[in-house]
Amino acid sequence: MKSEFLDDGNNEDMSGGMGMGGASGGGAGMGGGSPTIGQGERIGDEFAELKEKIYLSKMPVEAEKETLKQLSRLERMHPESSESSILRNYLECVLEMPWSSASQDVLDLERAKKVLDEDHYDLEKIKERILEYLAVKILRGNEMKGPILCFMGPPGVGKTSLGRSIARAMGRSFVRISLGGVKDEAEIRGHRRTYVGAMPGRLVQAIQQAKTNNPVIMLDEVDKLSSDFRGDPASALLEVLDPEQNHSFRDHYLNLPFDLSKTMFIATANTMDNIPHPLRDRMEILHLSGYTEEEKVSISKKFLIDKQMQENGVTSEYVAFGDEAIVSIIRHFTSEAGVRTLERTIGSVCRKIARRVAAGKKEHCLIDARSIEEMLGPPPFNKDEDIDLGPCEIGVAIGLAWTAVGGEIIRVEVSKMKGKGLTLTGHLGEVMQESAKTAIGFIRGHASEFGISENFFENHELHVHVPAGGTPKDGPSAGVTIASAIVSLATGMPLRKDIAMTGEITLTGKILPIGGVKEKALAAMRHGIKTVIVPWGNKSDLTDIPLEYKEKINFICTKNINEIFNFAMSTQEIHNKSNGTSSETRSRTKRKRKKIDNDVLASTTSVNANADTSEITTELTTELTTELTTDLTTQKIA
Repeated sequence: MKSEFLDDGNNEDMSGGMGMGGASGGGAGMGGGSPTIGQGERIGDEFAELKEKIYLSKMPVEAEKETLKQLSRLERMHPESSESSILRNYLECVLEMPWSSASQDVLDLERAKKVLDEDHYDLEKIKERILEYLAVKILRGNEMKGPILCFMGPPGVGKTSLGRSIARAMGRSFVRISLGGVKDEAEIRGHRRTYVGAMPGRLVQAIQQAKTNNPVIMLDEVDKLSSDFRGDPASALLEVLDPEQNHSFRDHYLNLPFDLSKTMFIATANTMDNIPHPLRDRMEILHLSGYTEEEKVSISKKFLIDKQMQENGVTSEYVAFGDEAIVSIIRHFTSEAGVRTLERTIGSVCRKIARRVAAGKKEHCLIDARSIEEMLGPPPFNKDEDIDLGPCEIGVAIGLAWTAVGGEIIRVEVSKMKGKGLTLTGHLGEVMQESAKTAIGFIRGHASEFGISENFFENHELHVHVPAGGTPKDGPSAGVTIASAIVSLATGMPLRKDIAMTGEITLTGKILPIGGVKEKALAAMRHGIKTVIVPWGNKSDLTDIPLEYKEKINFICTKNINEIFNFAMSTQEIHNKSNGTSSETRSRTKRKRKKIDNDVLASTTSVNANADTSEITTELTTELTTELTTDLTTQKIA
């Protein structure tokens, strides 16, 4: 009976609070649980204020109608009831949405370019894409729908900070949403109000934080999303990132349509493999590769050193970094595609200088390569030009691999023993194992062309190993590397260590294109490799490689595996124990190999000459293999 009595009193008080007369006084006098006259007046003023805010927010008609309906429900509730508190929080959340508040875009291409250049070094293609967006915005105005950009690249290359620079260049608010490890769909769409502790999703919270309906929202680490029994957050993003649907996005908590078409979304990812195809299809992928050594030096001098000196309380009065010190840090204390570890290492040097200054040693210190080792200890990496370029070995080839943190070089080693079959080690994935079997199939089918006896594979078991066995490896691009190592072992001809190769091999000996050419080229540069063999189908990808790369690396495009052998086989004397060939045969092979190298390199030393080396290498290969077959078959190479 008490709850019924309070409800009746509350209804009368709400009517009085909205100007219905003295009924509220009667309600207050009939029981101590109802609001007093003064309380009713304050509640009435609150409702009037809420209604005024609803009208001033200039929300869409549908949203305004629903909000007024919920306000009417709140007026009829007892102010101390649990449902009243929930409804009051809901109305406050609705009114915090920037329904009509938008920031004015700064549509100045020159200013935008200046801001982007101030904040980031290089990244010309990304900057050009942003300037194109601003140009279209100038021409179309509010009719333009926001693009969905996705920056894909290894860690530390500036994906997240680039989004902040874009917002500054456009004069918009910037909000970052971290999606790493998000499993619950409600994190994106929000909870329904019927749940205890319900709250809007991260997207609505970001809009409220930005206080404008056209901010730049960065969806960080979109490739780290996962799913479980609570739903799939990646599927919830489909509506958010679709320009045809997000003009009426509904959060489960608000349950009101909100226009997201004016918002500029920028996603970041390390790799595309973990992003569902429907979500990836809604985004424009912009690739950010790693930085060269020269670029890292420029970034350090322009951004990182000043930043770390300021954060650690030291000034140019006490310390100065020489170029050789920066190069030493990059080569010997970091191994990354980005500059994150480089910045931390520079910060470590600055902290040691700060300790000296704090101890009273305020003399100026010039940091050089020697002082770097004194401060940081023995270098963990050796990136001199002779790394991994030891003496040529039979059955060992240098390949190139792409990883989520940039390119890397890989060594493929092949050995033989009595027996029959193929052993693969090194934590190889299914695709890489199939590439090895394909290479074996091609070589066995063309054994006579390479001077390999027919019973070689019948009498020997081959063991293919890729070092760093604790790291999973997969992909088809190691096919040509495995094939080259096997041919080197079977013929006893060493492979050149200053050449790295990549490409997928077929059973007919053709080389198919692969991905990550720029990242692999950077890995070759880091390890002092001067020549990189890539598939002919990747020739168009080389146009995106900066000129300074091409000046340091000789890119050779090949169509079949024979061309790779022509370039990669070493011209040094073949070991007698490896193949049992005579001195005369070895000398003739050396002369012929030298002739091939000279003729091919004279015709085209790089892909920049745009010359097709297929015809000349095929002709010379035929001539060489015919001569080798005659000599080696007589001596029965095993």
